[in-house]
Amino acid sequence: MGDLYIVHGDELLLVLEAADLIRRAAKHKGFEDRIILVAESRFDWSKLKEHSQSISLFSNNKVVDLRMPTGKPGKPGSEALQAYVKNIPENTITLITLPGLDRNTRTSKWFAALEKYGISIEVKKVYRENLHRWITDRLKLQNQTIDQDALRLLAARVEGNLIAAHQEILKLGLLLPEGHLSIENIKKAVVDVARFDPFDLGPAILKGNRNLLIRTLRGLEKENVAPPLVLWMLAEEAKVLLRVKTAINEGLDMRSACAGAGAWGLRQKLIPNVVHQITSEKLRNAVIQASEIDRQIKGIATGNAWANLLELALSITPART
Repeated sequence: MGDLYIVHGDELLLVLEAADLIRRAAKHKGFEDRIILVAESRFDWSKLKEHSQSISLFSNNKVVDLRMPTGKPGKPGSEALQAYVKNIPENTITLITLPGLDRNTRTSKWFAALEKYGISIEVKKVYRENLHRWITDRLKLQNQTIDQDALRLLAARVEGNLIAAHQEILKLGLLLPEGHLSIENIKKAVVDVARFDPFDLGPAILKGNRNLLIRTLRGLEKENVAPPLVLWMLAEEAKVLLRVKTAINEGLDMRSACAGAGAWGLRQKLIPNVVHQITSEKLRNAVIQASEIDRQIKGIATGNAWANLLELALSITPART
């Protein structure tokens, strides 16, 4: 039976790189022919079986490169995949690439079949706290090292945009010689291509990272992100903190207070660091201020919504200790 590899994850660059490594290894083993199938809407799933069984004039060995941009094959695709993976021809390597998968997809019959008959590789997202190490490792591959100040600047300019980060690192390898990179090198060579995510606001508030908070809000404004989404993120953080604060004041322990406020995961871990540094009055005022900003966004009240969003965010962000 032929080999099957499944590569999936939210980080497109790393998915592409992992898939490329598999393709190169297959070519090295003599699998020269490659059939590319892109399973978008209205894809004819019968082609998967047809192409795997077709005979090449040049080689008996082939790679079936199936790309599923949505990660949702639908009923016909689900049935076709389950049947296909049970009978992959000996002379065929099948590579399936997918985006990041939600819980329903991971527990679906078709994905369970892929994992049963193949090797599943999940590409993990590179989060902000790991970006410095990722950049340093990439620079090492082109025999370059970097100052800490230069590394911080480079990371700030490319955060949230790993493909752009990869391109900028390659550019540094082309523009500058091997060896040590200074902050001046980075200032001259790297453009600011950072992308910002409203979901980064909550962690910045709970970590007391005011610099990151300001930079993220200004970046969101520059990228024309919808103000109601930003307001919702900030107001929700204020409400959760207020619920936790109130519960603690009423005698509940921290764990129960967080659970009752709907604070789970990272938020639950971070809240104990900040909830005692902010008063209930300040949190109640933040909720009231959020309502006023909502009126400004809707045009009912006057005022600079983005400036007030920044003021609101800072009012519930204790200085980092």
